[in-house]
Amino acid sequence: MPRLAAALRGFAVAAATAVLTVAAVPDARSAADPTAPKEFVALRDVDPTIRQEMRYFTPHDFMGVPVTGYREPVCILTRDAARALHRAQLSFLRRGYTLKVYDCYRPQRAVDHFVAWAKDLGDQRMKGEFYPRVDKSALFEDGYIAEKSGHSRGSTLDLTLVRLPGLPTRPYVPGEPLTECYAPKAERFPDNSVDMGTGFDCFDTLAHTLDPRVQGKQRANRLLLKSGLERVGFRNYEKEWWHYTFTPETFPDTYFDFPVSRRSLNDDAR
Repeated sequence: MPRLAAALRGFAVAAATAVLTVAAVPDARSAADPTAPKEFVALRDVDPTIRQEMRYFTPHDFMGVPVTGYREPVCILTRDAARALHRAQLSFLRRGYTLKVYDCYRPQRAVDHFVAWAKDLGDQRMKGEFYPRVDKSALFEDGYIAEKSGHSRGSTLDLTLVRLPGLPTRPYVPGEPLTECYAPKAERFPDNSVDMGTGFDCFDTLAHTLDPRVQGKQRANRLLLKSGLERVGFRNYEKEWWHYTFTPETFPDTYFDFPVSRRSLNDDAR
């Protein structure tokens, strides 16, 4: 155990330096902003070794702009989900991997931003990477965009695996050439994660966790993530290899709208 503790401290330092360096948006919280119930925590307070590449705080997402409600690049989860993720991380660390989260709790205002974007058929700036084979007008019908998200309940997150030591992923430069999210890994936007067959948020059937066309090392990587998370209580959404929900959910019927920010958390939740 002392050796594991030392390793965890080392990974914590590496994780802190590996976080995508993006200037934080000033968190000018108004009196109208709701705050999180005490059951919510910052993942870094529970496990600082898990990498965080919070995509929706950046313009590297399917809309091409930072998402409303993401004021800091911080992963917030219900305490139960965060503790379960910590247990999974201990197992992956022993095998030479670390978890990396792309998105965690998502406020309703962010979901509303997705919906408004999906209705604007003229804005297709990121189509070449995230939905090359899907007509934007079909995003609702095909289930890629919805007016409610399980992320807003606090026990759902999007994540992947990184083989250690894993250098940080370089920042996306708005306007740079786009490559299909299902292209070979060497051709896709660089990501320090293992090869899962598609990039994160790929609106394509190849992103279905058990799509039979995904074989070999890519399938093995998906199953490695899936089995490790299922052992601690997470359930996969079969149409997205990166999407998992901890069960039983702390708030199975409540959708929250507090901003993604440390200031949203109650002092006694830290």
